[in-house]
Amino acid sequence: MKNFIQKNSKLAVVFTATALTILGSCSDDYLEEVTFGEVPPSELTTADNVEKVIISAYSVLNGQIDDASNAYNSPASNWSFGDVVSDDAYKGGGGTGDQSQIHQMELYNTNSVIYDVERKWMALYEGVKRTNEAIKLVDASEDFEADVQTQRRAELRFLRGHYYFELKKIYNQIPYIDETAETVEDYARSNTEFTSEELWGKIEGDFQAAYDVLPDTQEEVGRPTKLAAMAYLAKTYLFQEKWQDAFDATTLVMGGNYGLMDDFQSVFLPENDNGIEVVFAVQYSVNDGQADNYNGSIGDRLTAPGGPFYSQYGFHRPSQNLVNTFKTDSEGLPLVDNIDVTATDNVDPRLDITVGRPGIPYKDLDILYEDSWARDLATYGAFGPKKRILSANNALHVNVWPYVDALNYYIIRYAEVLLWRAEAAVELGDLEAARGLVNEIRLRAANSQYVQTLEGTADAANYNIATYDAIWTDADDAMEKVRLETRLELAMEGHRFFNLVRWGIAKDVIDDYLEVEKTKRSHLTNAAFTAGKNEYWPIPQEYIDGVDETVTQNSGY
Repeated sequence: MKNFIQKNSKLAVVFTATALTILGSCSDDYLEEVTFGEVPPSELTTADNVEKVIISAYSVLNGQIDDASNAYNSPASNWSFGDVVSDDAYKGGGGTGDQSQIHQMELYNTNSVIYDVERKWMALYEGVKRTNEAIKLVDASEDFEADVQTQRRAELRFLRGHYYFELKKIYNQIPYIDETAETVEDYARSNTEFTSEELWGKIEGDFQAAYDVLPDTQEEVGRPTKLAAMAYLAKTYLFQEKWQDAFDATTLVMGGNYGLMDDFQSVFLPENDNGIEVVFAVQYSVNDGQADNYNGSIGDRLTAPGGPFYSQYGFHRPSQNLVNTFKTDSEGLPLVDNIDVTATDNVDPRLDITVGRPGIPYKDLDILYEDSWARDLATYGAFGPKKRILSANNALHVNVWPYVDALNYYIIRYAEVLLWRAEAAVELGDLEAARGLVNEIRLRAANSQYVQTLEGTADAANYNIATYDAIWTDADDAMEKVRLETRLELAMEGHRFFNLVRWGIAKDVIDDYLEVEKTKRSHLTNAAFTAGKNEYWPIPQEYIDGVDETVTQNSGY
């Protein structure tokens, strides 16, 4: 078992009359209290019990809140919210009727009663609620040593910052509630009480407070560090186009203990998933005594690729467009022509670490991936997820229901920090700094272990990747290269759609994607992205109905 904070929801306690049992009729579906045991009020603020409440705040990071197996509707990895609605992936599964609500999301036909829209909101506000209650209990407790008490409060500020960051990037205009909430009515808030700028300021405030207090390292690796808070601050600045602040924040992160691993493929192994490249992660474990292994990757359980070693759920299928993006020219640089990859084409070696392709060995299973692994080949094509799929040979993969594993989900990894810095550098006019950063990532890919044939005597495909040697002199071209590298490096990690939105190019990119993909994938025939609407998800209708007219639905819904 990994050495980290146990995210066991059985540690959650009931908040008695001195705390909230959130919420009442207006939103109990969104801030759901899961009762596992009673704690007398006199014992609620003992250090041991407060630590359990803190752990319950961590436990929501994986999107699992109610001892049900449907955390795939609120996944920490955002595979449906960040990839399926982008040009990186199709929904997959057993046809368009399988998780049909995600199919509607893929077509940009989302509405305010879609279950995933409600479920994600519910999970994130449950995280907010638990952190708020834990902050109050930490402040009220007289049992903590002063330095531990201060640190725990900082950890909770970090967690709350994370939950609100996710809410902001998904729903945009959101209700904001902090630890001063005392009653049910305090949680039935308008989503227009604060401007977008004010909401970002509050999120920044949580990460800054965390940075000011957190230690450089943690004995329990599931807890955030000082530089993890600074990295999240950098991301917050990036989403607001505060380029100098973002650049300066990444300077601090790069001065710490993080770095790129030597081998790209090794980043996604459980023995390395708290290594030097992982800034902050959702901690997963299996075979730890938790019923049904719900501490494992429960939100990703539908993404198993099928075939003889995995279950046949078959969701989160890489798109043809994504695969084509990995093509390279004779010099090893990206060849962006969106012509389907053939067996003789040069490709970036990260392709066959990221995507299961027919004829290419899959993991260490001594088998070639085949198109027959696809559950619905006719609808979603042959490609399968690979990067974040754990080998079925690994003891941390559970080969019985619910088919989860203990490979962490990386909320932030160091390569992403370098790409943020490159983006900020371009915006600040330092194109050569951006080129150097992109080249660091490409050089790591070039020097990584390439996927080999089953015999182990040759590369499995024509891998060819090189750094950009020519000086970058055009800012627009430099930004295109940074954005492309961001796509290649972070593919299938749940970030793509949110990047397209913050770059302001979602409409153009998705229109171009659909124009070609509709000729290959009939399930996308009715897909249409509406600018000014589909950049964000709707506020759940049940929340609107349960509060009052002060809640305003997002544009277009």
